[in-house]
Formats: sequence, structure tokens, C-alpha cells
Amino acid sequence: MSLTAAAVIFDLDGTLIDSLADLGESMNTVLSARGFPTHPLERYKRFVGDGMVNLVRRALPQIPQEARTVEACVGEMRTVYRGRWDQKTRLYPGIAELLDALVRRRLPLAVLSNKPDDSARLAVERLLAPWRFALVVGTRPGLPQKPDPAGARLIARELEIDPAHVVYLGDTDTDMRTAVAAGMYAVGAAWGFRTVEELMATGARALVKQPLELLDVVDAPLPSHGSYPP
Repeated sequence: MSLTAAAVIFDLDGTLIDSLADLGESMNTVLSARGFPTHPLERYKRFVGDGMVNLVRRALPQIPQEARTVEACVGEMRTVYRGRWDQKTRLYPGIAELLDALVRRRLPLAVLSNKPDDSARLAVERLLAPWRFALVVGTRPGLPQKPDPAGARLIARELEIDPAHVVYLGDTDTDMRTAVAAGMYAVGAAWGFRTVEELMATGARALVKQPLELLDVVDAPLPSHGSYPP
């Protein structure tokens, strides 16, 4: 049985926007102020993707971490990042053209991010204003973060679309596991923060090397999901 794409859900950081420099430099500012070692920006590709708390835990020195230190650094990171989040963050090349093409196809678009909800909404409003997103869902009270599929399922319900007809584009194992658990068609963005091997191993049904290749996915019948890698 084949299915037709009826909506597209996007991850945000590493998929639609390249935010690595602002995230990494903000965290390095927090670390430096506390006398902790900082990290090359490339290392932040492994640190981001699972929410602010996990980013801070991964960036802090790998010694026994006191909860109060983590909590304090999370607060400091939120403050620093809020003040500079858009200094270097930009759309990835080809994203504007992809979104234009999807709008012409009249496909509902949504964003599901592990960013705090207000930060995700602000990023979409500022950087993606020319395109209408039916829903933007970030980390909020009462809604588990990805890879829990609750946010993805919420979007599908709000759009009144069967999850099996939703294409989910993301760049990390967290995104692929989210899509798989939600019963959506998982597509890996190879330009993002993680490797194609990681994306395939965690459930990607297709890989796209540049944004416009996603049109080949949404324009063709989606294969039935069948079984996924663990």
C-alpha cells in the first residue's frame, strides 16, 4: 500500500536554520565565565538536539555534576542565548526555495523543536516570516520533549491528518526516533548536525542531501512504513 504526503513537519535547529554558532558561542560564554573549558563549535553538533538542559549537561566538564550547578548554568545559558540567538543564525541554503515549493503545493507545514516554546516561535517569526506554519511547537510544560512522539502526534491531531501521511524532516537521531514512534515518514536532512549513518540507523526512510530533494519525497507515493530499525 502507498500513501500520499498530506503535511510536512520540520525540526528547527540543524534542519531549517543553522544555529550552531550562536548556540555554541553562547554556551562557551557561560563555560568561560565559570572557569570551565570551552569547546570547538564542531563538537556542539553532538551536544545540541535534545533540549537546553541536555546541552548544558554535555558541555559541562564530565565530573560529578551537582544539580544546582546544572540548573544555574541552564539559567545562564538561556539568558546569554536570548541576547544573541540571531547574530549568526541563518536559513540553510535551499530552505527558502523548498518552502516556496511546498506552499505552492498547499501542504500544511509545522515545526517541532526541543527549543523552549517561546524561542522556537520567535525564531520562526523572525527567520521564517514569509511562510505560514500551521503550528510551531517547542518545549512547554506538560508536553514531553522529543524523542517522545507526543508533540508530533499533537500536530497531526491539530491538522486532522493521519500521522502515516505526514513527512517528518529532521537532522538527528532524536528526530528519526520521534517520527518513527509517531508513525510518520522519517526523512533525514544530511546537511544538519549529525551523520547520515546515525540517521539511517535510527529510522530514516529517506535521506535528502539538499533541501529541494524533499520535493521528490512529497511528490511521490510514500511506501508503507513496514518495519523500522530499532
